[in-house]
Amino acid sequence: MTRSVVSAYPDAPFQEIVHVMIERGITALPVVDEDHHVMGFVSESDLLAKEAFEPKPRRRLLRRSRNRQPATAADVMTAPAVSVRPETTVVQAAQLLDRRRIKRLPVVDDENRLVGIVSRRDLLHVFARTDQEIREEIIQQIFARLLLTDPAQVSVRVRDGVVTLSGTLPHENLISIAVRLTAAVDGVVSVIDEMGHAEEQRASATRPPSGER
Repeated sequence: MTRSVVSAYPDAPFQEIVHVMIERGITALPVVDEDHHVMGFVSESDLLAKEAFEPKPRRRLLRRSRNRQPATAADVMTAPAVSVRPETTVVQAAQLLDRRRIKRLPVVDDENRLVGIVSRRDLLHVFARTDQEIREEIIQQIFARLLLTDPAQVSVRVRDGVVTLSGTLPHENLISIAVRLTAAVDGVVSVIDEMGHAEEQRASATRPPSGER
């Protein structure tokens, strides 16, 4: 996510929002209150819709129109804003963007305070990781550091973001954990599980061959 976020207060004037977007080269910004709680989101499409459907006053209403207050962020924002948490996976964020047909998501903490923003471009950068980078992270961070497993006992193959795990883990319950942790690695598209566990192998070794009594 991008941590330095341009935001607006709900009473920010319409024209000021337009100028900020042009000056900063951005196409949307979150609307927050004084405590940085996210209230909504203002995008270019919101501003254009406001401009397109704003009724044009006739001459006889000109005096009244002069007394009207200018539109503010609160008037044009989309609310409530669709947001995610910092621990949301890249895959989940990408699915949410696609499902809601939006281009960016505010990232909020436990109290709905703005901590960053993530866009489609940010997510694409993650999926641009090489297969080798993904493989190294899985081996070193998941199997060696978190699961305390000898990397020589497992095989990690990565092709176009699809990870195939094979080899032997000490216990059966570690397999589901390894698959879940691997799926959460940035850049992983899917995980194929071909792993076994030592307990299963020991049971097979002590079982008499078929036909023996």
